[in-house]
Amino acid sequence: MNNTKKYAPQFFPVKNPRMRWTQKTRVEKAPKWCSVDLRDGNQALVIPMSLEEKLEFFELLVKVGFKEIEVGFPAASETEYTFLRTLIERRLIPDDVTVQVLTQSREHIIRKTFEALDGCKNAIVHLYNSTSLAQREQVFRKNKDEIMKIATDGAELFVKIAKETGKQYRYEYSPESFTGTEPEYALEVCNAVLDIWKPTKDRKAIINLPVTVELSSPHVYANQVEFMCDNLKYRDCVEVSLHPHNDRGCAVADSELGLLAGADRIEGTLFGNGERTGNADIVTIALNMYSQGVDPGLDFANMPRICEMYERVTRMQVYDRQPYAGKLVFAAFSGSHQDAIAKGMKWREESGNDKWSVPYLPIDPSDVGREYETDVIRINSQSGKGGIGYLLEHNFGYVLPVKMREEVGYAVKSVSDHAHRELSPKEVLDVFTETYVNINTHIKLVDYHFVRKPEMTVTLTVETNGEQKTLTASGNGRLDAVSNAVKEQLGISFTKLTYEEHALTMGSEAQAITYVSITLDDGRKVWGAGISEDIIASSIYALFSAVNRRLDK
Repeated sequence: MNNTKKYAPQFFPVKNPRMRWTQKTRVEKAPKWCSVDLRDGNQALVIPMSLEEKLEFFELLVKVGFKEIEVGFPAASETEYTFLRTLIERRLIPDDVTVQVLTQSREHIIRKTFEALDGCKNAIVHLYNSTSLAQREQVFRKNKDEIMKIATDGAELFVKIAKETGKQYRYEYSPESFTGTEPEYALEVCNAVLDIWKPTKDRKAIINLPVTVELSSPHVYANQVEFMCDNLKYRDCVEVSLHPHNDRGCAVADSELGLLAGADRIEGTLFGNGERTGNADIVTIALNMYSQGVDPGLDFANMPRICEMYERVTRMQVYDRQPYAGKLVFAAFSGSHQDAIAKGMKWREESGNDKWSVPYLPIDPSDVGREYETDVIRINSQSGKGGIGYLLEHNFGYVLPVKMREEVGYAVKSVSDHAHRELSPKEVLDVFTETYVNINTHIKLVDYHFVRKPEMTVTLTVETNGEQKTLTASGNGRLDAVSNAVKEQLGISFTKLTYEEHALTMGSEAQAITYVSITLDDGRKVWGAGISEDIIASSIYALFSAVNRRLDK
């Protein structure tokens, strides 16, 4: 890659930009959204959608809340003409939804476009022609006046055909390849079109400023947008629209900075599908606003369903790390991240704070249909005690003692490490249960009986090495008596017995779980757990689990 000298900027920055947009910190209100999934998105697919798939996609866009939907180029394609006619004839366009159609500045194409809209209540007819220096010189080989005439001829045809047919649709004009056009010239062309259309507040025109090819950093585009917003004629009768592509990976930034610079409307696609590197990702732009406390006016509450339908009809994949929508975007594998999320969730419960501020989670995953149990805390060899403890508690009701979590964490991570894969919540539970709960590998509790005389005295029946034995000992409590019997009559040495217990909140409410630790002569702690419908039995099972695990060491 030693050919950098053959490249030079192809954009035209605004001279002495005002840059008022730099003083703003967020988009304060939702723009008008126009989905171009069924046009830009569809034409970028390896296998374009069938008629029925397009109809299903249209229905989804309506359900999400789009009020403006571009449905195609009906005069240029029989398939797109049929799609539009099907929408109209089956009465599938709600009264509050406007369909948008695209046309070039040629009379027979414009006439067929108006014909295709027959019977449509609300429509936007979108006129475009390319204005960039590269297109003028290389493709059309026309000067500025000749390119201007293409635009004004088309605008006049709109007015002429509207008078002939009596159809008063809304109009949109795009100086295609705007980002490669001199701003002063783009303004001149757009104002000439507006002078022909003479928009009013009741019937606004749309001036769309497409990033047909992304040529500059987003701040350059924002300055271009601000320049147009400041200098367009009929500004209070015009909606300034943005249509960013993603060649430099900045379409979302172009959109957000363009809105700060004064734009009113965004054209884009779900998940950014489109030609080359794609269009602006409306899901990301909208949920970025949502994360700042601004209602985007679109409903992505059932993101899994949206992703499923999108992938099925487009044969595209929503990338696992796609912002807000990917399967792994809320997933935390890192131990420190899991611990912070678990503590953040606990703090949120304890504080009662209604503002979302959980570390590592920019929005509440449940707001887009994701579940904490399966989508947030994910367990593999990189996971930590906090995440594993959180998963066991929130999925299965096991509230492990703080000091036990680290040991359980190592046990779970070891299994994941050797398997070279993520573990499901059920597999994590299996590791915990098989390693710690009701363990009787060396000594099996058969029966027990307590009496006071005056100390608490226990008689235990145990099975070890295939033989049953009876053990008797006293202590200052039931568990202390059992502990003494094991130490004194089985010769198993340990000290500092500790335990915690709680009722299980999931599954059978009659069950209780006890966690017991014993300390070995070398200072190591060994943990065990016991589950039973009887709290006394659960504590004894927990002690025997710890003792049996001690004998494994």
